[in-house]
Amino acid sequence: MVDKEQIRENLEAARLRIANALKQAGRSAEDIGLVVVAKGHPAESVRTLHELGVRDLGESYVQEGRTKQGELATLTGMRWHMIGHVQSRKAEDVAKYFDLVHTVDTLKLATRLDRFAAAAGKQLPILLEVNVSGEASKYGWPARDENSFQSNLTEIENILQFPHVRVQGLMSMAPVTRKPEEARPYFARTRELREELRTRFPQGDWSQLSMGMSADFEAAILEGATLVRIGTAILGPRPS
Repeated sequence: MVDKEQIRENLEAARLRIANALKQAGRSAEDIGLVVVAKGHPAESVRTLHELGVRDLGESYVQEGRTKQGELATLTGMRWHMIGHVQSRKAEDVAKYFDLVHTVDTLKLATRLDRFAAAAGKQLPILLEVNVSGEASKYGWPARDENSFQSNLTEIENILQFPHVRVQGLMSMAPVTRKPEEARPYFARTRELREELRTRFPQGDWSQLSMGMSADFEAAILEGATLVRIGTAILGPRPS
């Protein structure tokens, strides 16, 4: 586990890099939200982050997230983000216990989240995950090109009509690249998709773009990211 002082230094460095990228893009600090990815890191590290003012935590596995939520129940103001692939059988716990789901990638999953959010008496904010790289290893609605994306529109329109999930935008992952700037076309593609959907479905809330991780978040900010998901650059490598 990375010690408290190192987490503090890493967090300050990440915030400075975010600020510099925002300045380069001509954007303000209010335009971006930082989600610190705590996957694989102990609850004590999350407690340190809370002391340093972090309130948005990302988890990839439901059970790991639930365990930390239990251990950290006394912390105030925490917002738990589900950033990993969600299996349908885990939809009930995700709907109940997470505040924003970044990775809604099928109509079936959205339908189940809507049903379980209704049972929990809540409206659940979600992001639609799009696969802009075409890689088979990545989840999301196919969106590498316009032809592949058109077939998704009917499903997206259906999701926008659900009463208990609230679409707030898109999420994507760029492929691993040699240089961060090589990821920019993938983030630009995500932004373009968001604008297309905003025009086609103006009744939706398309305010959020979740894109960018430790290796490429500055490139994502330059292309309009509103949420960046940073883990290793702040908490270090996950403990083995």
